[in-house]
Amino acid sequence: MKPRNHDIARYAPPRRLTWEVSERAGLHDYQCNAEDTVEQIYKHRLATTVDGTTQADHTKTPLQSIPLISLPLPFSIMKSTQLAGSIAVAALATGAQAKSLADVCTVSHVQSSLPLDAFTGLEIKTSSVTASPVYNVSVSDQTFYPDGTFDYCNVTFAYSHAGRDDSILLGLWLPAPDAYQNRWLSTGGGGFAINLEGDLMPAGLLYGAAAGITDGGFGAFTTDLDAVFPSANGTINWDAVYNFGYQSHHELSVIGKAFTKNFFDTTANSTRLYSYYMGCSEGGREGWSQVQRFPEEWDGAIIGAPAIRYGQQQVNHLFPNVVEKTLGYYPPPCELEKIMNLTIAACDELDGRKDGVVARTDLCQLHFDLNSTIGEPYYCAAETTSENLKKRSAPAKRLTVSNSTPAQNGTVSAKGAEAAATMLKGLHTLDGKRAYIWFQITSAFSDAETQYNSITDSYELDIDALSGEWVARFLDLVEADNLSSLDNVTYDTLRDWMELGWRRYGDSLQTTYPDLSAFKEAGGKIIHYHGESDPSIPTGSSVHYHESVRKIMYPDLTYNQSTDAMADFYRLYLVPGASHCATNSYEPGPWPQDNMAVMIDWVEKGVVPVTLNATYLSGEEKGSNAQICAWPLRPLWKNNGTVMECVYDQASIDTWQYDFNAYSLPLY
Repeated sequence: MKPRNHDIARYAPPRRLTWEVSERAGLHDYQCNAEDTVEQIYKHRLATTVDGTTQADHTKTPLQSIPLISLPLPFSIMKSTQLAGSIAVAALATGAQAKSLADVCTVSHVQSSLPLDAFTGLEIKTSSVTASPVYNVSVSDQTFYPDGTFDYCNVTFAYSHAGRDDSILLGLWLPAPDAYQNRWLSTGGGGFAINLEGDLMPAGLLYGAAAGITDGGFGAFTTDLDAVFPSANGTINWDAVYNFGYQSHHELSVIGKAFTKNFFDTTANSTRLYSYYMGCSEGGREGWSQVQRFPEEWDGAIIGAPAIRYGQQQVNHLFPNVVEKTLGYYPPPCELEKIMNLTIAACDELDGRKDGVVARTDLCQLHFDLNSTIGEPYYCAAETTSENLKKRSAPAKRLTVSNSTPAQNGTVSAKGAEAAATMLKGLHTLDGKRAYIWFQITSAFSDAETQYNSITDSYELDIDALSGEWVARFLDLVEADNLSSLDNVTYDTLRDWMELGWRRYGDSLQTTYPDLSAFKEAGGKIIHYHGESDPSIPTGSSVHYHESVRKIMYPDLTYNQSTDAMADFYRLYLVPGASHCATNSYEPGPWPQDNMAVMIDWVEKGVVPVTLNATYLSGEEKGSNAQICAWPLRPLWKNNGTVMECVYDQASIDTWQYDFNAYSLPLY
């Protein structure tokens, strides 16, 4: 089997293998009237000042301290024993909660807590159980949760399906009994990985939730889907596809929740177990797979930049390669970076505030002409970089090679501007029909990176490895890590590949079912967020799915009426300046780090996130609070950039509407 590569620039949240402690300013909760409609919010303009206060009534809740954590094998995250500020965890005194972590974190107690009848035809292997108490580990400066500390029980066990020669491994982290708050959190993966090992698990532990991951039956937590696909040349491994697509996460949640109740001895009383999901990128797609298929299992789903519309998304990374090949021009990376930086600088103040962050990429698209960059000088110093042999495909462990690039010195060319403009229009067929969308105008041109040839002293095509592997393995069904060339590949070829993936994996990986009525009726809540400068999954992809759900669920309501109705359970937030599941060094904007706390307040306390709480995690404003507008409202700063308003702007909204007329069927 192929091991996993930790180069995670594609589809996976940034992974920091060392958690260090630092002081951070308190985060604040922000509350507005839950009854506000889009029109009312537009009318009242929900003004927010730069220090995080608002003109509406609100409360502020500073962070408090909680106990420490540590992370043993199999999750290799380094430990720190320093204290950090975090969320206060209050315990409920029932059953096992009167005991210590050492009392319950034993193989015998775990074996006695296994839900052996959770699924018909499924056998949990009691002999596979491992259990280790872990104490006093601290987390800080993370992307998906605030600083904090806790203890936990690290549990693994395996199960198999009747009639299959398989074994699926689950990893669970359970809080100390006195910290448990009757919550469960399933966490997702990235790239072709069905999990991120222990990276997201603290997001549950910090809030008294047991958290879990699955290996999907691929052989280990560190083994990805592409390591077991295809079964052989020409043979689809359908078990792996369906496990990856939705089934393994379904089994994780059912088994994990039942086990958690048994472990903490709460099955005999009426105590409710709140069930949550968290994931970004591939993890976001996995989240939608659960919401769409198993709506009654979840109280809340936190879904970031989801890799939905899989057939289109996986091929889309090849689009800039074909643009370059079609134009016969392979721009130096520095040229495209200069175009991006000039775009950011020109559009910075369109949102009403000069801060290096373009919060209104829609206004930038409407008003900025890429041809204005022609003739502008660029310079990048020579560098030697280590590149994974499987270029930017996240995450799978592989060998790396060193690449030397000379200093890049020149001016933006007409061909460079044309290449950038063609990419930003998105994939269209040769007869002009839209097949897919591209990233927002301020996003990095990561997929368009060319490679330097020292022999010819020129830049040349560098085929995107993730898309290349998708076409080779999942469409052509051959065991290859990339395409050997793009000879005879046109825009129409890309469209055909997209449709083939859609047809073949539509019931397993496409994950765009737009009717969420059952989830709404079950009382579930969704926080859906996406970085506005995401260079890996188009921000417009999330907007298009949100709009598809709105149109399917509320066909007889007006735009504002349907948006207001959907906001009762499903809210979308576009994060200004943010990159793919992460902050952005090019645009140091705020990031919604405490989504778990926001979701808990919405589900358990009825506090509607009219705007999404965010924090500056870097730059001059590090630690300060910000609020992110809910779609379709857009941010606009007034009073010299001191007051933010969430406004309704039809012209801006129109830039996010897409007609995929290259297909005969609707593309949700």
